[in-house]
Amino acid sequence: MQEMRIFLSRPHMSGREQDWVAKAFDSNFVTPLGPQLDAFEKVVGDYLGHGLHCVALSSGSAALHLALRLAGVGQGDEVWISSMTFAGGIFPVCYQGANPRFFDLSPDSWTIDTDLLAAELAKAAKENRLPKAIVPTDLYGQSVDLGPLEHLAAQYQVRLIVDSAESLGALFQPSRKAGTGGDAAILSFNGNKIITTSGGGMLVTRHEEWAKQARFLATQARDPAPHYQHSTVGYNYRLSNICAAIGLGQMEVLDTRVQRRRAIFDRYRTALSRAGVDFMPEPKGRYSTRWLTAMTIDPTLTGVSREDIRLALLAELIESRPLWKPMHMQPLFASAPYHGTGVDEALFANGLCLPSGSDMTDDQQDEVIGHITRLLDRR
Repeated sequence: MQEMRIFLSRPHMSGREQDWVAKAFDSNFVTPLGPQLDAFEKVVGDYLGHGLHCVALSSGSAALHLALRLAGVGQGDEVWISSMTFAGGIFPVCYQGANPRFFDLSPDSWTIDTDLLAAELAKAAKENRLPKAIVPTDLYGQSVDLGPLEHLAAQYQVRLIVDSAESLGALFQPSRKAGTGGDAAILSFNGNKIITTSGGGMLVTRHEEWAKQARFLATQARDPAPHYQHSTVGYNYRLSNICAAIGLGQMEVLDTRVQRRRAIFDRYRTALSRAGVDFMPEPKGRYSTRWLTAMTIDPTLTGVSREDIRLALLAELIESRPLWKPMHMQPLFASAPYHGTGVDEALFANGLCLPSGSDMTDDQQDEVIGHITRLLDRR
């Protein structure tokens, strides 16, 4: 594997993480239990507000798995889900033996098309085949349209679990943050996210009982007894206290990291916008983290394809990546139902994520811009 000179999105430490980790070592809490873990959950909860309950876990996928189980999703149930998402945002549906039904994106937001979802829910209600849960994705740091989604979930009495893995620090409205939606939301602290715990995730829920059950299930579902006794299947999903300590240092700079990524996005858009080159939209009232700068290139107008740019950057040891390949296009889910007009398919065909790490310098970004501009101008 080639070592990149400029990465897509690498971890960016604040300098305070080691202090928090040292405190964890001093306390000898180096397991999935301890004061730093408790403090991390509280800090994230305080940041999000709205009286939410937070449970720190080993990954965003673990958080989604627990949320689906708590929502009662089981064998043969349907889960309606954004097709353009990371595989870790769909595999937990399979863990529960449920069946995914995939949905397209709105071209105005690049998040799940709520009009399409509303039409299909109305049809499913008449046919007595409503889903057990809906899982929309906050794509590339942009919150889904929470208001209509929560209204639909309440109208049809369907559980809503929002995949906010990419959007901690984003706003849906000036007074409401991403990660606060539905019955539960899930966060990711993977190494390439806005902030990291080296690997980890979080379940955020308005239901106190869900949080209590999540902690129980995430620690192998051990019954209260002096011996090891189990009445249900559990998991080893709790976040380490050491990793939580890293998260405490990262939370101190979350908003600064978001501001930097937004500034990087704005510089790309200003420098590269032209006929055939567009960037992920941001609907009025929403505030994206711009976790990754996502652009589209129309080869019929530019004479350059997404792959031309990606390979040209790769030749310079600069990492970029196509947008997520929609799940309904994956071999694993070839037979799964899909609703839409192919907005997500077109985004995958022509979309590219540019280097967007918050530790990226202006000089590094200028180099990326220069390579892309020269390629576009030459064609």
